[in-house]
Amino acid sequence: MRWHAQLAWLGDGVASDVLIETDGERITGVTRDVPPPEGARRLPGLTLPGLANAHSHAFHRALRSRVQADRGTFWTWRDQMYRIADRLTPESYRALATAAFAEMALAGISCVGEFHYLHHRPGGAPYGDPNAMGEALIAAAADAGVRITLLDTCYLAGGIGEPLKGPQLRFGDGTAGNWARRVGSLHDQVGKEGRRHARVGAAIHSVRAVPREQLRAVAAWAAERRAPLHVHLSEQPAENSACLDAYGMTPTRLLAEAGALGALTTAVHATHLTEDDIGLLGATMTGVCMCPTTERDLADGIGPARALAGAGSPICLGSDQHAVIDLFEEARAVELDERLRTRARGHWTAGELITTATSAGHSALGWPEAGRLEPGAYADLVTVDLGSVRTAGAAPAHAAEAAVFAATAADVRHVVVSGRRVVEDGRHLLVDDVPAALAKSIAEVTG
Repeated sequence: MRWHAQLAWLGDGVASDVLIETDGERITGVTRDVPPPEGARRLPGLTLPGLANAHSHAFHRALRSRVQADRGTFWTWRDQMYRIADRLTPESYRALATAAFAEMALAGISCVGEFHYLHHRPGGAPYGDPNAMGEALIAAAADAGVRITLLDTCYLAGGIGEPLKGPQLRFGDGTAGNWARRVGSLHDQVGKEGRRHARVGAAIHSVRAVPREQLRAVAAWAAERRAPLHVHLSEQPAENSACLDAYGMTPTRLLAEAGALGALTTAVHATHLTEDDIGLLGATMTGVCMCPTTERDLADGIGPARALAGAGSPICLGSDQHAVIDLFEEARAVELDERLRTRARGHWTAGELITTATSAGHSALGWPEAGRLEPGAYADLVTVDLGSVRTAGAAPAHAAEAAVFAATAADVRHVVVSGRRVVEDGRHLLVDDVPAALAKSIAEVTG
């Protein structure tokens, strides 16, 4: 297959008339300044590598608009989330996740990191297949035409020193050892069956949800398999206070003690950090996933993204609770939030922000061979319309800035994932009516 991009982001800038040649799921050639050859598929606009959504909770898509209806706190938001979680079955979860992942594909996302902790039946009893819910998510990604890293999450406590209760009982495996046996089975099964669109990684929900003595076992499981390890970190000041009271150290220091930091680890949010925390994360090359639309929706605060990047932590992006699914919005928010915090401009270039949404996100999810338009990389192409009401008038030299600082998910016209056309002219080719699929699946789980 040959694709001809009017403009393309090639990592070092925007190039014109770019011929992208593919063989199966990989790119075999990228050539600049080539007239459109006969038979090549035309891609008018700016073509980017596929976007990576490094932090998703698929079932939170059912919360959109509902949790904005009344005033509240992070903790009242969490109560509404638990009510949705208690209603899901493997069948309804697959339907909801398929629709949510299809919305992501329409937004240019070719790979999703699904932070998955909804493991068991209501009350905590396992399904006949203990990984039925994880399998539903993996199948949903295939249905929607995207790749997935299932970040199977260890979630053992309702807070430091508190047992799981109510809807949380669905999340728990009792011990980290039980968690490791269950997720190990899924990891091996996915590998054995050669499901090329899926990889299995690990997650520590938070230091609130995994006791100190169990953290090391989760980190060791991931390290032994060279699998990505993700963790919610310091999202709320209350988490830091509880950790300091219980252990005499910050959550970041506790994770370091457990051997849970490093180049294969991604800390999600990392909003409320000390200078020592920033230094620890940077020195260990631990990545950080910023989720600005969620962090502002929940009034979490503005994380120190620029300081973390300066210390050595790669920055990637996630849509988290899916208040919106739009990585262009997430990317520009990293810069714009920093402007609000510092009252100065120019912390991130458009190119740096494209990296957070592409190659950095894929690396965080264990797909380092994706997120770049170059030979050997996965053939993931996302074409942004430069003639919409938001982007019209941008000169080719400023196409990257137009995409990052003006475009939205609605400007994505074409999406190719692993060499396969998934979105054509803004229409999903695998899920016939994405809005209808979302409405139907959300109605089923919200009543």
